[in-house]
Amino acid sequence: MPFLVRDGCRIYWRIDGKPGLPVLVLGNSLGTDLHMWHPVLDALTRRFRVVRTETRGHGASGVPAGDYTLGDLGCDVLAVCNHLNIERFAFCGLSLGAMVGQWLALEVPRRLTSLVLANGAAYLPPRESWDNRIALVRDKGMGALVDLVMPRFFSDDYRARDEALYHSMRTTFVQTEPQGYGGCCAAIRDADFRGRLGAIRTPTLVIGGAKDSATPPEPFSAELAAGIPGARRVTLDAAHISSVEQPEAFAAAVVDFLTSSTQLQEQPL
Repeated sequence: MPFLVRDGCRIYWRIDGKPGLPVLVLGNSLGTDLHMWHPVLDALTRRFRVVRTETRGHGASGVPAGDYTLGDLGCDVLAVCNHLNIERFAFCGLSLGAMVGQWLALEVPRRLTSLVLANGAAYLPPRESWDNRIALVRDKGMGALVDLVMPRFFSDDYRARDEALYHSMRTTFVQTEPQGYGGCCAAIRDADFRGRLGAIRTPTLVIGGAKDSATPPEPFSAELAAGIPGARRVTLDAAHISSVEQPEAFAAAVVDFLTSSTQLQEQPL
């Protein structure tokens, strides 16, 4: 099985695509697993060797006790890449994954060729709301949040389509370990990149969702695109999990950006 252990925590990963293609690493959202990328995987693997990691506390990865940090999550990604002998890679993260992407771009910029920040933010206040969410799931379980979160993940129009993947992702959310979810909520709560965005020199694409009530494009995508030098910005007709709701448009935006980036380099893998 594709597991590795870093700092006592098991990290699950998968790799798809032909050897020798440029490497693209994907980072998932809070309360999801690597299957959130299924709708865009075929399109991405035509052009890239795609590595998907499951964030600690989620899916088949381990669930350490206590609060997590973005440093924990970023180092987990690096551990997978080191295990696979990947020196440089493009990174695409959605929501929590977009915060991990900012951490990577600031802390280990030499490792990144390009960066895609989808439905993300440099900072997500207020702190008290994250503390309340952590307390709620640890006391009452993930079912206490699911009916609040699903309308933020997906628009009314998408949910009305009643697709199997929607129900799968709803089940995944409910089955996420409350400790793992709460640990990652703490990482989001404590993150604030607003004063450091100007130091990101990795070519960056910012993807927002016009129907995203969790990280609305105004102000969040706008702030990222304005703060990162030279960043491009695209807004899709989607709510928060735009890779699921608008997979064709999402994949096209990512492929167009990454294949036009002069920083993209092939990795023999």
